[in-house]
Amino acid sequence: MANRIMLNQTSYHGAGAIKEIPNEVKANGFKKALVCCGPTLLKHGVIAQVTDILDAEGLTYEIFSDIKPNPTIENVVDGVNAFKAAGADYILAIGGGSAMDTAKAVGIIINNPEFADVHSLEGVAPTKKPCVPIIAVPTTAGTAAEVTINYVITDVERKRKFVCVDPHDMPIVAVVDPDMMNSMPQSLTASTGMDALTHAIEGYTTAGAWEMTDMFHLEAIRLISANLRGAVEGTKEGREGMALGQYIAGMGFSNVGLGIAHSMAHTLGAVYDTPHGVACAMMLPIVMEYNAECTGEKYREIARAMGVKGVDEMSVEEYRAAAVNAVKQLSLDVGIPAKLEALKEEDLPFLAQSAYDDACRPGNPKDTNVADLTELFRKLM
Repeated sequence: MANRIMLNQTSYHGAGAIKEIPNEVKANGFKKALVCCGPTLLKHGVIAQVTDILDAEGLTYEIFSDIKPNPTIENVVDGVNAFKAAGADYILAIGGGSAMDTAKAVGIIINNPEFADVHSLEGVAPTKKPCVPIIAVPTTAGTAAEVTINYVITDVERKRKFVCVDPHDMPIVAVVDPDMMNSMPQSLTASTGMDALTHAIEGYTTAGAWEMTDMFHLEAIRLISANLRGAVEGTKEGREGMALGQYIAGMGFSNVGLGIAHSMAHTLGAVYDTPHGVACAMMLPIVMEYNAECTGEKYREIARAMGVKGVDEMSVEEYRAAAVNAVKQLSLDVGIPAKLEALKEEDLPFLAQSAYDDACRPGNPKDTNVADLTELFRKLM
């Protein structure tokens, strides 16, 4: 069996990396950008850090900022219309996963108009052409959407998120500049950081994991565990470590998939509008305990990467518990709640079925069912 790795054509890393954007625009012969971003980043001047550079170089653009934190089908349709109206030929996605996920869906539909019905993109859609070229600039250290072939859209009417997996949606350029992440409040830094840790741990233990992705995921776990607390406190070192760690996690999981912690988090976000990173952080230790018997010696290496001492002297049960406890402690230290107050008993059947139907579920290392998922959700109550 052949294992595939897909990454950006080019990526830039480090403080000041956004200064490279005009060079990429000119080298690719792009004429006009549709800048996809959220309204909050636009209001607080974060987007201006990039558009000021474009202005200085005489590069043209129009801004599309009507994007919700959990982007909807309507947001995508509006983005498609905005791209056409602007006469743009590339997308500059600036923000967290919401901006980049919207940009990916817009870019796919523009070049594959037969998929104009956004629902048709769910799962592995058989698109024929690469999406409109995307330059992705993350402002959060979590989703790694700038280096993945995945995106998630919310169907508001059906109260569900659907995952789209498409090699044609990969941004051609990723610009990972930790200075663009300085505006993140502590709560967002914490939740997106725990999303990144969930990517790394689920990617490391997923059914499709192999040696190269294991290398990425273990280094991501190490970087995130060492830097998330500092990032939440606002240290330069913490921000830089998280910017790199979340990207490396994306290099891995985009190519091998995730598991039910993400399936369940998607469902919580769709029903209760729970921030994705918070939902991941709450589900991760619960799912780790559930999956432990199917992970071989991997929890020992997770514990080691998270800084647990003496793992080689521990029994299997001890190092598995140590890995789970390390995740719980990190989540607690950065202020993530362990319970979801909004969760209702009567919602459990819908939540469990939705999680089972989610595209991330087949990658879980342990086969699951709706009854098991129901009990896992109940642990949040």
